[in-house]
Amino acid sequence: MVWVVFTTRPELVGTHGMVASTHWLASAAGMAVLEDDGNAFDAAVAAGFVLQVVEPHLNGPGGEVPAVFTTADDPRPRVLCGQGVAPAAATAAHYRDLGLDLVPGTGLLAATVPGAWDGWLLLLRDHGTKRLRDVLRYAIGYARNGFPLVPRVHDTIATVERMFREHWHSSAELWLPGGRVPLAGARFANPVLADTWERLLAEAEAAGADRDAQIEAARRAWAEGFVAEEVDRFARTAVRDDSGRDHAGVLTGADMAAWRASVEDALTVDLPGGWTLAKCGAWSQGPVLAQQLLLLEGFADRLSYVDGVPTVETVHLAAECAKLAFADREAWYGDSDDVPLADLLSRDYAAQRRALVDGTASLELRPGSPGGRTPRLPAFVAEGVGAGGADMPMGTAMGIGEPTVGRTGTTRGDTVHVDVVDRWGNLISATPSGGWLQSSPTIPALGFCLGTRAQMFWLDEDSPNALAPGRRPRITLTPSLALRDGEPTLAFGTPGGDQQDQWQLCFWLAHVVGGLDLQAAIDAPAWHSTAFPSSFYPRSWYPGQLVVESRLGADLVAELRDRGHDVVDAGPWSLGRLSAVSRDPVSGLLRAGANARGMQGYAVGR
Repeated sequence: MVWVVFTTRPELVGTHGMVASTHWLASAAGMAVLEDDGNAFDAAVAAGFVLQVVEPHLNGPGGEVPAVFTTADDPRPRVLCGQGVAPAAATAAHYRDLGLDLVPGTGLLAATVPGAWDGWLLLLRDHGTKRLRDVLRYAIGYARNGFPLVPRVHDTIATVERMFREHWHSSAELWLPGGRVPLAGARFANPVLADTWERLLAEAEAAGADRDAQIEAARRAWAEGFVAEEVDRFARTAVRDDSGRDHAGVLTGADMAAWRASVEDALTVDLPGGWTLAKCGAWSQGPVLAQQLLLLEGFADRLSYVDGVPTVETVHLAAECAKLAFADREAWYGDSDDVPLADLLSRDYAAQRRALVDGTASLELRPGSPGGRTPRLPAFVAEGVGAGGADMPMGTAMGIGEPTVGRTGTTRGDTVHVDVVDRWGNLISATPSGGWLQSSPTIPALGFCLGTRAQMFWLDEDSPNALAPGRRPRITLTPSLALRDGEPTLAFGTPGGDQQDQWQLCFWLAHVVGGLDLQAAIDAPAWHSTAFPSSFYPRSWYPGQLVVESRLGADLVAELRDRGHDVVDAGPWSLGRLSAVSRDPVSGLLRAGANARGMQGYAVGR
């Protein structure tokens, strides 16, 4: 077994607690809570709110948060669903009446009910130990007093500067201080957001001294009080979006009042080696990681790593299995009662699908027929719109629907991630997102903007992911947790839109097949396919394309091209922003690693 090949940093090992996230300030805040005798859930909430401040181009208060977790006294994996639903007026007919074929990727029409606040507070109430003020104070401090802007924030604001100046004036007022794009490394503050949180705390603490009562009061103040009122008022404004036209939103205060975050059982799949993978359900893309691993199970003797680098056979097989799993995602996943998950995740079905994989790259989108059912691809996809980037809907190119990984692998940002494990054995993986500063205009009275997750719906009523009031969009956010021999062991995840479950596959293979420790597995060369429709406006896809890190080696890249892959070299360190924590149930040793790509993700612990 290979333990150390090359790592940018050491794998952390300790006994008290570990926090790994996409920004060092969030990791530090989470660790501060653990040092103050908080548990993993307290720490995750504190880190999650800090991420809303310090990575505002990747998530915000108007976004959402899914998480997978286990508690020290219950190894059963559970899912926190902090993903809001489509508003009551969000019907496919309404959008088509506006002359739209897709839900725009920016502006107000793409807003679902903001879910992050209620999701984090539900987790804190039921599984944390701290008061709301104790965990929120770190984020308030950074919002009030300022924080250093990472270069990606500067780059993102520069990209949308013209849109802010010409159309989203409230965003220009916040994000262009003094009329200029703030410099990377500059100290930046958002006092209006700090005021919003302080007002929520004031209403919480007015409910009395009881911790749970305070949290419940804060949830009401958000969903039924002044936050909902301001959202309702602002959503009536017509603003420019990706369609190139101005549209008012459909989200209302009544939509916010009618929704609360929830907890549900995780989807679990048993895998070789005593592993059990736990994911969010088919309202996310989570099941595709399970499908990929089930497909690869039949190729176990052909998967290998040499000096920490996968063989060409490993990369080829993983890419081909990813294409099959993601084709099924397009045909079958959604927040619908008739998603055939049992069939999709059966070994018989995996064997049928595996037979399609050979030694050459497939150039087709090939959804399967679980249980004999006929695949239901949206008409937009079935007609080939978006394939190769052609025939795309016209837009202004002024916004960024999902600032995720581009065709060439260039990371423009997208989402954040945090993993925490504590000394008692609580374990959580969370992937907050949405409400990016470039999603829609800033709500002046609140200091944040709404999200755009509804762009992931199709305006095709036959799709399981069709837009419908009260339905969750089939999101790309996909935190992961794994048990070994029934014991919660590993929490991991990454930002990256459609690539999340592909980069997590790279990590899994490096760790489980290659035997690399957490940090080495995160640092190992990564790859992903773009041969299926993007979940984000304008829904483009590139059949046969495989984006790779050049550290795979020139010979391996040449062999992939010989097998028919349209290989795009994204450079040596460009794909993924993974983090991970683990706990050995026998020794009690805790471990952590975080991504060095982008120069801001860090793990902390002792």
